[in-house]
Amino acid sequence: MKKIILVGLAILAVSTSAALAKKAMKPKAPAAAMSTVAQVRFMGQVSAADRALYKKNKHDSGMK
Repeated sequence: MKKIILVGLAILAVSTSAALAKKAMKPKAPAAAMSTVAQVRFMGQVSAADRALYKKNKHDSGMK
């Protein structure tokens, strides 16, 4: 009886640790490098060309 419980506990521990290791090993995406010009541009108004491109992409993707 003790042997069965011990084997069952060992199997549970191994399967759980493998699942947790797989979950924790997600690759992280590298940070995008922005130039200072691009950072300043996002702080201001959106241009008409950017707005038109946004609407076109939204329409092409099937959204409203």
